[in-house]
Amino acid sequence: MTETLFRDDAYLREVTARVLSADGAGVITDRSNFYPRAGGQPGDSGMLRWPSGEAVIIEAAKAEADAILHRLPEGSALPPPGSEVTLTLDWERRHRHMRMHTTLHLLCSLIPGAGVTGGQIGADKSRLDFDLAEPPTKESLTERLNALIAGNHAISETWITEAELDANPGLVRTLSVQPPRGAGRVRLVRIGPLEAPVDLQPCGGTHVAATGEIGRVEVLKLENKGRQNRRISIALVEE
Repeated sequence: MTETLFRDDAYLREVTARVLSADGAGVITDRSNFYPRAGGQPGDSGMLRWPSGEAVIIEAAKAEADAILHRLPEGSALPPPGSEVTLTLDWERRHRHMRMHTTLHLLCSLIPGAGVTGGQIGADKSRLDFDLAEPPTKESLTERLNALIAGNHAISETWITEAELDANPGLVRTLSVQPPRGAGRVRLVRIGPLEAPVDLQPCGGTHVAATGEIGRVEVLKLENKGRQNRRISIALVEE
């Protein structure tokens, strides 16, 4: 099992860890600040270093028994099991994923009642698919998203039991992917104040601390992907 440090602090750019295993598949450590690919968010990339060598981490992925596998290029040098290593994120890429992921939560808040049928987070472009007959215009969505971002709403998290989630099924917006179960509790990500959140839904991904950190965004296009399936694509606007 790998201790998931990114859950408690998404801003940990570099940490030390102990190698549990290392082979052609990659390296598993006892703890990690790398987010493993899941829920439409790509796995983190970066560097793995130890006293006698280093290797590029192509992507972090989930492995058996709640472990995180740091995938390396074929033929990479491997740290000895039991040795101490340093895990360093490609921070610019991760931070863009955090900004994008938080924006997609804001997008959900602007289309209440519509189930999310799919989604993908990317550093350059992200999207959500909605079970929706007729979406708002991309111009109105862009304006409203940027107004929420400018509000600089705080992002926080809380945990509820699986039984509490079952009693509040409306918290789950995704139709194709359900929150992971089996641990007895589910993580909720809240945007805005406790008494009147802008958005509140189960999520295991990484997010910025406040919406103002996202910067300006743009809705690129709206696409018809089938009967009542509307795809909304967004991008960060770099100034």
